[in-house]
Amino acid sequence: MESFNPTSDTTRAFRDALGHYATGVTVVVAEAPGGAPLAITVNSFASLSLDPPLVLWCPAKGSGRYAAFVAADRYSVHVLAADQHELGFRLARSGTDFGAAGVDRTAEGHFRLPGCLAWFDCRSHAVHDGGDHAILVGRVERAACRTGDPLIFWGGRYGDFLQHGI
Repeated sequence: MESFNPTSDTTRAFRDALGHYATGVTVVVAEAPGGAPLAITVNSFASLSLDPPLVLWCPAKGSGRYAAFVAADRYSVHVLAADQHELGFRLARSGTDFGAAGVDRTAEGHFRLPGCLAWFDCRSHAVHDGGDHAILVGRVERAACRTGDPLIFWGGRYGDFLQHGI
């Protein structure tokens, strides 16, 4: 194994090294200007604190959806199930193409994707600089989960624990 210093000349190697860490796949949905739902597929999601209940996720500053999510007062993070890879792809390409899955709105005003393994309704708690990303911290107001296999991202591929990639 050859080591390297992460520089602008080794960006691809650094990205490949980071890709060796398997992550879950989430879709964050917030209200866009005008009231419509806007989504972004994210694998940079993590728990932060149990007391108070905080989670974090990191949108890229280069994303056309970045400004809407940084400005959002509330959003919902959805943990995708293994059979939701098409939804993850679709919303990675277009933040408004929910396809057959659709999206509902709760009485509290959060958007909800059906069939997910878990969801977290959040209020914006903090926004921090994170290089070419922002670190958005959300205070979880409501959450739910069900059993099932998660969709994972590893080595540039989507998959689950039983497959090598979808």
